[in-house]
Amino acid sequence: MRKNSPRSFITISIAFTLAFTFFFTTNSKAQIAYDHFTNKAISFGTYGRVGVDWTFDDGRTIGRRLNLNNMGSIGGRMEEQDYLELAPSFHFKPKKGDSTSINLQMRFSMYSNSLSTFGNSTTSSLGGLTIAIPELFVQARNIGNSGINVWAGSRLYRGPDVHVADHFYFNDHSGQGFGIEFKKTRLAAIFVASTDTTATVPPYFYLNIKTGTPSTGMRQRTVLIAEHDIDLNENNRITLLGEYHRMANADGGMDEEVNLPENPDPKLNFPSDYGFVLGARHHVNLKNMKEGSFNDLAVRYGTRIANGGDGGVSKTWATFGAPDTLALNFKGAYSLSVVNHTVLNTSEKNTLNPYVIFTASKGAADTDGLSKTYFDREVYNKKIDFTIGARDEYYFTDHFHLITELHYSQRKDGTNPIASMTKFTLSPVYVPNGQRNIWARPHIRFVASVAKYNDFAKETLYSPYLQFTGKKSWGTYFGVKTEWWIWN
Repeated sequence: MRKNSPRSFITISIAFTLAFTFFFTTNSKAQIAYDHFTNKAISFGTYGRVGVDWTFDDGRTIGRRLNLNNMGSIGGRMEEQDYLELAPSFHFKPKKGDSTSINLQMRFSMYSNSLSTFGNSTTSSLGGLTIAIPELFVQARNIGNSGINVWAGSRLYRGPDVHVADHFYFNDHSGQGFGIEFKKTRLAAIFVASTDTTATVPPYFYLNIKTGTPSTGMRQRTVLIAEHDIDLNENNRITLLGEYHRMANADGGMDEEVNLPENPDPKLNFPSDYGFVLGARHHVNLKNMKEGSFNDLAVRYGTRIANGGDGGVSKTWATFGAPDTLALNFKGAYSLSVVNHTVLNTSEKNTLNPYVIFTASKGAADTDGLSKTYFDREVYNKKIDFTIGARDEYYFTDHFHLITELHYSQRKDGTNPIASMTKFTLSPVYVPNGQRNIWARPHIRFVASVAKYNDFAKETLYSPYLQFTGKKSWGTYFGVKTEWWIWN
């Protein structure tokens, strides 16, 4: 049999393609349904940053922050690694005449554990890309035009942040749970459970012997949250915060008839504990300045197991310090957090964004220095953080801005001397959308940062940068990066 010529094959392929296209483009019902679904039932948001960097230290890529250890982005976030969030939202229609807004919110985040760039990393690489789902929840808003909102699932449930330091300072209640909101009041319950044996916080599992055979069971922390806004006038608002934390008994509710081991391991079997949080935040719109100017002052105090707020995050359930190793609880532990965050639109050409972050925390051990946790790991039982910084953004033109940042951070762990860093950043920015606004994105920017460390920080390698380069008084970072966000 004679084989088809290449010309015949091409002719048949073109005819098939035209027929396929004609069928689907003339099927108006299917096409309209598709357009309606994408335009009305789905919205999409994204946040991310990606770029390249290098340093004068042997002319190589470092990819590490100049900031002090255990402080994350506090002290400036221009050197942060590649990161991506994709956030699809699905919208459901209520019955006719019902004003309820129904949404399913998802969020997928991706980053590299090895600090390598996205372009050189995959999920199968050593220390490669990690994919997480920080949000997956359903929310119904304004139910029956009543003003009531309800939600359930895993949610990034948090309020204001110091963007310069990527610090959600007052009410970061992100986690898995449920909540209800009505007008100016918000109530929620977050449930924390994990089998992470590397954590130094009270373990979220216990040795379950109900069956007579020891096995690891989940031991959940319940966080009950209440917030209420008080509008003093159109420009002043106070937000009050209260939290109650409860960690269940280690026996998992065993009956008294069950025989405990003669010497149960206290690393896994320990009594219940609790904690409280109280806080207040004052927000004022500065009407004597350009629109968008404001000042936020927030004070928060947590007790016992609710004394969390370390490593650049402010989640109160991430307990700080060591327990009382005899009573096996956190009685006497505390944490005080004070944050002031300001945005000043001083003119059509300039925005100044200063901030101050102070945190003092202590665990329940009888020492300020190193003390053992439940797993015999040693942690500092006291710490004091202080950071003051500012970003200034000058709008030379609609498309060309100049960002300058100055930060000073210090941290004292236990009885150690203070570790400190002073950092200056210069960043020319191209803004494609031409907006003269500190929140305008995307950015394409060149970043040049230089940091000066004190002797203690240098000698103890108290920075991700120093841990890579060795003992140095000065650190440098240069890069070309982009950052974007868009929310529908």
